[in-house]
Amino acid sequence: MKKVLIVSGHPDLNHSVANNEILQTVEKNLPNAKIHRLDSLYPNYHFDIEAEQTAILEADIIVFQFPFSWYSVPGLMKLWIDKVFVHGFAHGSTAKIGGKKLIISTTMGAPAEIYQKDGFFKHTIEEYLPQFETFATLCGLEYLPPVITCGVSYVGRDEEKIAEQKVIAQEHAARLIAAIEKAAI
Repeated sequence: MKKVLIVSGHPDLNHSVANNEILQTVEKNLPNAKIHRLDSLYPNYHFDIEAEQTAILEADIIVFQFPFSWYSVPGLMKLWIDKVFVHGFAHGSTAKIGGKKLIISTTMGAPAEIYQKDGFFKHTIEEYLPQFETFATLCGLEYLPPVITCGVSYVGRDEEKIAEQKVIAQEHAARLIAAIEKAAI
């Protein structure tokens, strides 16, 4: 199996139902995948750039796992991208990461119906994603189809809703695992 790096950009994964369940399910099924939880590795947002770049260099497949936040990645992950994917390493004439594969795996609190031309946001989910494809192009990465799940928002302590979200998250994880396995061929 090719080397897989999953970067979790959730700013507080311990209080997440869906993203936490996705990562746990993937970890059980792909035990050789390396998972970087940015929130626990860097609670003060002071990244070990060398370690992060080394992990990226060692990976064949990179997965960004995050809750869609203000139509993009959460601030923690955005800062990580800004600090780690710098000119000379990720892009430019001396770039070192070209040829790797990138999978975007994201959850959204709002239901899918809201992400329609005639929905509340007036845009489809796909219309929010070109930034990731552009990022991949700049870095010489192969941009693979994203894995997206809508309708998984904060549920408080309602055990029934938590159980429902875990099932939805496990379905998302199964799709992500299938995408990773396909990318590894």
